[in-house]
Amino acid sequence: MTYEIDIVSRITEKFPELSEAEKRVAQLMLDDIAAASRASIGELAREAGVSQATITRFAKAVDCRDVRDLKVRLAQSLAVGQRFIHEAPDLDGINGIYEGIKNVLELNRKVVDETAIKQAVSWLSQARQTLVVGMGGGSTIMAQELQYRLFRLGFVVSSYNDGLLCRMVASSVSAKDVFVALSLTGFTPEVVESADIARHYGAKVIAITPKGSPLAKVADLTLGLVTQETDFIYKPTASRYAMMALLDVLATELALGHKRQVRDQLRRLKLTLDAHRGGTDRQPLGD
Repeated sequence: MTYEIDIVSRITEKFPELSEAEKRVAQLMLDDIAAASRASIGELAREAGVSQATITRFAKAVDCRDVRDLKVRLAQSLAVGQRFIHEAPDLDGINGIYEGIKNVLELNRKVVDETAIKQAVSWLSQARQTLVVGMGGGSTIMAQELQYRLFRLGFVVSSYNDGLLCRMVASSVSAKDVFVALSLTGFTPEVVESADIARHYGAKVIAITPKGSPLAKVADLTLGLVTQETDFIYKPTASRYAMMALLDVLATELALGHKRQVRDQLRRLKLTLDAHRGGTDRQPLGD
């Protein structure tokens, strides 16, 4: 598969090499890509204060076949949204990070489906093994987090984040297994395909993802997430905290359903860790 550099990056890269007239065209387009993608060559020339021939030369200078090709690529660049082109101000500072986390947690707390949680806990309790997949920065970490939460409770669990390995693991399941697929978007092809393969081979598939997403559509059960993004792109997504909270709910409900097994398991972990690291009795368990 061949990838082309997007037109915004190309214009930025070529900017120092452009003539002064071409630079005015470039700045006009970067200032309002949507308007530039809709404007005629005459309108672009008039707005930039240059000739129509300059518009044509500019298109060639940024590796487009002609002005039409340039406008098509400008329109395509809008697919990622203006927030990745024009910087939104940070109005809240450090406090805004905490507020964003609090808001997304509150939003997701209101939509928790307790019936779906109970069903998921029932399946996980009876599973021969639980296989967890997640890819990308947030979901990979959360897949490992679920593994860390469940193994200490005495459950057989493993996590995976490699696309090919996820397909292989999904192909190895049986009807006694539970396959948990994590995705903050629900669109990652490798995760969707792995979940579909696992369900095809009889495993119960639980998706922790936005409802209505492609991943949700191939799952047997969806624990829905509501993601909430801001225009300030430099701040990491707060939505991953909603996924983490949902994993904590699952782990807690599983633990409460197997108190005797879990209590002894956690006691053994505590003894081992305290003997190794020392410290006070109230340290987080294994963290």
